[in-house]
Amino acid sequence: MSTETTTAPTAPLPAAALSALARLHAAFPVVQAVTVYETAAVHAVQLAALAQSGQMSDLDADSLAHAEELKDGARDTLAAAGRLDLIGGAS
Repeated sequence: MSTETTTAPTAPLPAAALSALARLHAAFPVVQAVTVYETAAVHAVQLAALAQSGQMSDLDADSLAHAEELKDGARDTLAAAGRLDLIGGAS
């Protein structure tokens, strides 16, 4: 019994599909930055509330600092792309 598999040759993508794929590929860093920003922002709000309650541990403080760093990095990515509007900022 042979373990070789055969696959049908694939045709080149049509021009319209290549164009759509290129747009999606170019947008991925922006989509990722929005996701990182929004997730980090929620985490930062939760940790800031913990700090105000006086119950923040050193680990929580490190997590808050990291969340703020993630937000800053994502904001920089979006600013470079001219898309701060996606996170409620001026573009």
